[in-house]
This record gives sequence, C-alpha cells and structure tokens, in this order.
Amino acid sequence: MKKIIIFCLFISSVQVFSAQVVSAVPDSIYQDSLKTIVQSEMSVFYKKNNFFLPKTFGTLIYAGKKTEIIQLDQTTADLSTNNARQIFSKVPGLSIWENDGSGIQTSIAARGLSPNRSWEFNMRQNGCDISSEAFGYPETYYTPPTEALERIEIIRGAGSLQFGPQLGGAVNYVTKKSLGNKPFSLETSQTIGSYGMFNSYNAIGGVYKKWAYYGFFHYRTGDGWRENSFYKTRTAYFTASYSFSQQWNLRLDYTNMNNLNQQAGGLSDAQLTIEPRFSSRARNWMSTPWNLASATLNYQSNRHLSASLKFFGTIGERNSVGFVKPITIEDTLNGTLGTYNPRQVDRDSYMNFGAELRLLYAYKLFHQKQSLSLGGRIYQGSTHRRQQGIGTTGSDYSLDLTDSISGKLWGKDMDLATKNASVYVENLFQLGERMSITPGVRAEYIFTGASGYISPAVSSKRIDVDRNRLFVLFGIGFQWSATKNSNVYANISQGYRPATFSEQLPSGTTEVVDPNLKDARGLNVDFGYRGTLFDCLRFDVGLFALTYQNRIGAIVLDGVPFKTNIGTSFSKGIESYVELDVLQWLLKSKQYGSLQVFVNYSFIDARYTSWENPAIVNDPLLSIEGKRVENAPRHILRTGISYVYKSFGVHVQSNFVDEVFTDAANTVLPNAAATTGKIASYFVADASIQYKLNSSYSAKIGVNNFTDAQYATRRSTGYPGPGLLPGNGRTVYLTLSIKLPSTKTKARQWSNGLFDAFN
Repeated sequence: MKKIIIFCLFISSVQVFSAQVVSAVPDSIYQDSLKTIVQSEMSVFYKKNNFFLPKTFGTLIYAGKKTEIIQLDQTTADLSTNNARQIFSKVPGLSIWENDGSGIQTSIAARGLSPNRSWEFNMRQNGCDISSEAFGYPETYYTPPTEALERIEIIRGAGSLQFGPQLGGAVNYVTKKSLGNKPFSLETSQTIGSYGMFNSYNAIGGVYKKWAYYGFFHYRTGDGWRENSFYKTRTAYFTASYSFSQQWNLRLDYTNMNNLNQQAGGLSDAQLTIEPRFSSRARNWMSTPWNLASATLNYQSNRHLSASLKFFGTIGERNSVGFVKPITIEDTLNGTLGTYNPRQVDRDSYMNFGAELRLLYAYKLFHQKQSLSLGGRIYQGSTHRRQQGIGTTGSDYSLDLTDSISGKLWGKDMDLATKNASVYVENLFQLGERMSITPGVRAEYIFTGASGYISPAVSSKRIDVDRNRLFVLFGIGFQWSATKNSNVYANISQGYRPATFSEQLPSGTTEVVDPNLKDARGLNVDFGYRGTLFDCLRFDVGLFALTYQNRIGAIVLDGVPFKTNIGTSFSKGIESYVELDVLQWLLKSKQYGSLQVFVNYSFIDARYTSWENPAIVNDPLLSIEGKRVENAPRHILRTGISYVYKSFGVHVQSNFVDEVFTDAANTVLPNAAATTGKIASYFVADASIQYKLNSSYSAKIGVNNFTDAQYATRRSTGYPGPGLLPGNGRTVYLTLSIKLPSTKTKARQWSNGLFDAFN
C-alpha cells in the first residue's frame, strides 16, 4: 500500500488527482488539526522524494518545471550562521557570494546571473515578497534564521509565469507552522563559535483543537572573522492559524528584524594574499530594520477547487553611514579639522503592500482529470531614498547629519513609486497516466514613477518621471514518467527583469537616460531527468539555456554619458546532482548505518552575444561580443559525504568555484581600487560531527573552512566595499539543541488553560 501511495503521488496519476486537490493548500497539510488521508500521503511524499516539488502543490502547478526542495530538518549545514554554501550545497548551478559572515544577508544566483543580494530571484517568505521593492529595487536585506525554517522551495526561471520577476526564478522560505501536534512544545538551540560568535534560537508552538501556532525569538552576535566586522541581529516571528472547518483556514504572520553590521570595507589583491583579515575601514556601518506581515485565507473543497487569498506588506529601512572613498584613500585624521573627515549617510525607507489570489481547479476532459491554475496580483511599493548626507566625524553608528549641501540636507532626495497588476493562467493537461503538458501565460502591467532631485545645486536635475508598460509572457512545460519514481521534464518560458530605479534614473548631473529604455527580457529553457532509483540513488541531471536581452549599460553618446539598452547575453550549460546511499546499495540494509555521498556539478558558459556601444563598434580589440558574463563561474563542484550510525553522524563537504571576471570587458589584472579584475578560483571544505542523545537532546561541533583557505567571492564598487571582499577563514562552532514535546506536566496544564481562556 505504501508503494502504491508513493507511486500515485510521484507521477500525479488521475486516480488520485482529487486527493492532490484536497492537499492543495500547504498550510492545512502541516497545521490543520483535522487530519486527513492527504496529510499522510504528503508526508510519505516528502520522506521519500524530498528534493523537488510534485506536479501540483498548493494552488500552483510545478509539472515540467525545474524545482528543488531543501528540507532543513534533514540538512547537515551550519544553520547557526545561515551558511549558504552548506544550505544550498545540493542545489546545482548556484553561485554564492560569501562576504557576509554574519548570515544576515544571502546573495545567490544561477545561470550566469548576478548574486547581488539575490536580486535575480523573486525572494519570498511563506509566499510573500520580502525584498526592498519587488520591481524597482529587488535587493533582499532580510534572511530568516534557517533554524526556524521547515523547507526552502526553489523554482528556476519558469517561475516567472506564476511569481513574476526575476529571470532567475523564485525562492520561497517556508517557516515552521507548529512544533508537532501537541498543545505546547518548545525547541531551543544555542551556539558559540570563533571570534565571539553567539547564536540563540528559541521557539514555542503547538496545536490545540482548531488552532495552530508557532513563534520564535532569534539573536546572533559576533566580532566577525575580519577586523571591524562586528554584527548583531535580532528576529522575532509569530504565526497563528485557525481552521473554521475542513474547508476554510485563516493564517496570520508577523516578522520583525533589526540588525547592525559593521562594514570592514574592501581589500586590494595584495592585501588578500598577505593579510585577508585586515580592514582599513573602522567607521562604516549598516542597519536594516525590517517588518513583514501577512494574512492568508485558504479554501479547499473535497474534490475540485482550492483557493488562497493573501494580503501582505513590508515596512523596512536600509541605513548606512561610512567613509566610502576608494581603498586607495585612507580614512585618517584630517590635519586641519583635527578629527576624521565627515562620513556619508544614506537612508532608504520602504513601504510595500500587495494582494494575491490563486485558484486551482480540477476538471475532467477526455476521460482524464486536468488541473487549471490561475491567479492575479496587485501591488504598490513606495521608496523614499535620501543619499549623500554629511554625517558625523565619529566612529560609532550614527545617522545624524551635521551640515547641508547648497542649503539642503541630502545630495539626493527621491520619492520612488511602483504600481503593478498581473494575471496568469496555467493548465496541466494529463495525456494518459504518464505524460502531461502545461502551457501558461502571464500578463503584466507595471507603472514606475520618480520625483525629487539628484543634485541640490543644479535646478535642472529635478526629476519627475512616469513610465507605464504592459507585456505578455508565454511558457510551456512537459513531463513524462519514465519509471514510477523518475521523470523526464522540459520547459521553455519567457521571463523579465524590470529596469531598477538606479537604471531608470541618471546617476550624475551630466548623465542622460534613454526615454525609450526597456525592461530586460529573457527566455529560460530546461531539459532534464530526475528521480529516485533502487531506493538508494537520487538524481537530477539537466541542460539549460538562458537568453538575457535588453541589458542596460552606460555609453558615451555625442560626448554625454547615456544610459540605454545595449547588451544581450546567452548562457548554456549543465546542472547535475547525484546522491547515493552506499551501504544501502551494497548491503541492501541499514544495519551498519547510512553512508551517503553526493556530487553537485554545474557547467555554465555565459557570454555576451552583443554589446552595442558606438564607442567601440569599430575597434575589435574593445568589443564585448563573445566575452564572458561577469560573476559567472564556468565550473561549480560541490561534494559531500555523510556517515550516520544510530545517534552519531560525521559530515564533510567540499566546495570548488571556478574563476570569474568582474566586468564585461573581462579585465584580468586588478585596478588600484580593486573594483575590477579577475577573481581566482577557490576551494573550501567544511566538516561537522553530530550526536543525538535522544529525540530531545543533540549536540553538534563543526569547523567551517578547515583548510583555512584564503579566497574572495566578489568585488564591490560601493557598500559593503569598495574593493575585493574575502570569504571567512577557519571558524569553529558548537551547537546544543533541545526539543521538548508536550507532556503531562505543568507546562501542558498551563498551555491548555491559556487556550481555554482564549477560546
């Protein structure tokens, strides 16, 4: 019977389609106290095939799309610092910037795109936007503590049809809904580590009658591996849901995060070799207070219809103060003033609100059950951007202003706005029991506006710009079940990346922006084979291609800097992941434990196919055509081995990333400011040992970068540089974790009384 359930879920056969529709809303799967058969079926699915999404899940269709799932309770990664290279170790093709050792921000990308604060992905938490501004400034300053997550869902480029921008696809952080199915449970995890690192995660949760709840408080602080890298972050979260009936469920979520991060600045290439921990910036700071809230109403009928209505909002800030001159200019005392020079203050304020309605409808056609997914979105974002303020001469974090520029407090002061409305439709056509095709279309309307000034001394640089655009995207996916636990998938989908505020506006008083500037458009193609064989081998091996049109750049036209669409790039390659349980394969038994080995390899050939710059059109030596896209490593190889016997586990992971260029001209030698030049390939290895005393108590000790490799992952022209930014050297950590489910104690009596009083 168990094999039949797995078979039915894995290939989404028509005989169990109605059960899939009942399971369409993930919240009810994990938190509805009214347990259903579907809940156990989905539990079986995630236990056996937990590395990609099923054909339909929630109100969405994933058939034919390249997807991944990271189950956080099954990972061996260092969660205490959100170690991205370990957390995403089994996701092929991801390039990761590792300059933020605090774990406050995550920067990932795929297929030759830029990892800068994950802005090429549509970043979400529980299905809601978490970036600064989804269209005009899609940088992600908030990353949830991964100890609080149940899973991470990744949908590659084809996700543009269901989620919107960006060209990379979508990443969804899914938090825990409760801690088990008892009225009160708690878990806590305390970590100490090198360079003063302390991480504390504490959570409570439970289920009582029709209620489910979960909340956590997280705190992390440390001095940082580099000099002048102090950080602290605090995150609080609470969610509660109520099931009115077996069909209706309401869930409320709220997240509050605040942090303070000292910016050590960049290094020259010589400094990276001689002393990578060195810092010439002691007065640079950044803070990003963040608030996220959402309300989700879920509906699921017994057979045909599932729906989700979600309201969400973000109120956040990005604040920085520092001496941001190139590293060739030292931050020293001013002999005339007798103090340090004034620092620059930059402040952004964000207020974004939106709503999404999604439906999944099951119907019968040609004696087969089909799936129709459709939805709509409205969104409004506002950003108040103030930059180039004259700050204090001190060293501590302070946003105070001490002077004015031409009678105004800020060098730039802008109000930026976005309005968006979109609709999408996808239909999964089941052609027999083994094959399906999924065509889809998305229509998108975007308005962006800007008002303010970019120079207080030049009245002509008062900005008042409005832009409207409407476009349609198409895509189609294919999936064929080769065996009961493996399938062939293929997809071709159009995508887009809206022009950001910085691209739509002149950066200086002499720059001109093309009035016909277009949003970037692209096309993602996937073809692969994935699944599980012989109960011991998991794999996903595929080919991809990505065209990226209307790239935006600056050229000189008639002696004036001119910002316009000038570039097109094309990426192609291989993304592969294979994992083998060696002992299960050899001995057909887990009597001697589990020995798992994985290999994650990707080859990425990302090159410019055109770069229409009139200044170089007649000079083949300066041509960009055929050169590699910046920040796109050709080879990424991540491997790991884990041995677990009863309560004891040992884990080792290696990480190799090929060299990258950091500009479109493929400059090899670094400039004096270390903002351009090739970055060498690097190899980093991590290890950990874990022991579980029982189901409640566990301990873990780990060494990250145990070979103490000296390496860098990016160059920055501004914050958090400028200059070459290194990854962390060798660090050690120790984690103690406790999970206490409800028992017949005072704690349970207290929780029952609390719920009774609430009801």
